[in-house]
Amino acid sequence: MAETLIAWFQETLGGKIPSELIVFIISMVPILELRGGMIAARLFGLPYLRAALICIVGNLIPIPFILWLITPIFNWMKTTGLFRPLVEKLEKTAMSKSDKVAKAEFIGLLLFVGIPIPGTGAWMGSLIAALLNIKFKKAIVAEVLGLLLAFLIMSIITYVIPWLIAAV
Repeated sequence: MAETLIAWFQETLGGKIPSELIVFIISMVPILELRGGMIAARLFGLPYLRAALICIVGNLIPIPFILWLITPIFNWMKTTGLFRPLVEKLEKTAMSKSDKVAKAEFIGLLLFVGIPIPGTGAWMGSLIAALLNIKFKKAIVAEVLGLLLAFLIMSIITYVIPWLIAAV
């Protein structure tokens, strides 16, 4: 999926956008987030430390806004006939994944954000934290630590393993 998104950016913008900006945007996009950003950074051949900074910052930016604003936005959207089904579906999806987060709030949220499997990550973790009314400070610390865990795992997958294979 990251490859498709990279190709779309390059074709649409005619190669006028720097690869770092593409990686940054991918890191901010729900579902792809830091995981997709790290893969894209590797595909672009970005140096590891530059990729690290871009992906972490890109994935961090949406977190506080989701934690602060998603509940009032969802409440407003539920008053409209157009957006109500979408919001209810998002809430249902988030709450179906919230069991472990609800039981072990801090550690549960940290692991939910940090283990890079489909359906997890900072966006969904922030939504779950907001819906469960987890205190902002606790949620933000758990999510930042989870993001760093995801970064560590993705670093091994995208940079360390290919480096080891090339060294053999």
